Amino acid sequence: MDELDRLAAPVRDLLGRVDVLIAAAGAPDHHPLWPALRRMRMLPGDAYAAFAALRPEPLIAAADEVRRLTRGYDQAGLEIADGGWDGAAGNTFAGVRTALATHLDGGPESLVGRMEATAGYAGALADWVQSSRSTLARTCVELLGSAEAVTVCGADPAVADRGVALAAAEIGARVLGALNVAYDGAETLLRQWGPHLAESFYRPPVEMPVDWEATTRVQP
Repeated sequence: MDELDRLAAPVRDLLGRVDVLIAAAGAPDHHPLWPALRRMRMLPGDAYAAFAALRPEPLIAAADEVRRLTRGYDQAGLEIADGGWDGAAGNTFAGVRTALATHLDGGPESLVGRMEATAGYAGALADWVQSSRSTLARTCVELLGSAEAVTVCGADPAVADRGVALAAAEIGARVLGALNVAYDGAETLLRQWGPHLAESFYRPPVEMPVDWEATTRVQP
């Protein structure tokens, strides 16, 4: 349980009230709430709940599992041994063996390279979730102790005046603004890691002319 979890009950109560007031009274023209709402397409309480459901632990576990699987692919690449064949068949097999070994573990575009990048991306996302949750928790602490929160919690939504509506809009804008910054971080990570997460394609060996008159010898 982190700080955001410990704040969950009072924050959900406050933002539930904020959502009701925003839905009923809106906000003044040109208020920062409007562009934040257009971008998030969710009321502050709903947006908060969706983000609060994100956890770093599944991402950390996924990264560890991918790294475990990567070691298996890496070992498989090392175990593709020369069959000990000479002649035309031996040359053909050597080409296929080299192509397969390269596909398994031949640099950043190989299976191992892509899996290492996937694990790195999952780890980076876990760090992003942890840091973003901490930042959002600090914002929520400030809001829970604000004059706007006192105004919203003491008001009757059915008879809310302009001052109450403005207080709700201020809280909503702060929450959505913090979430927008958080999601900007996620988009930055995707841009950074995206080129390294593309599909890995097997490239077959270049076909060479085969001398079928050559002798093929197979080692016992």
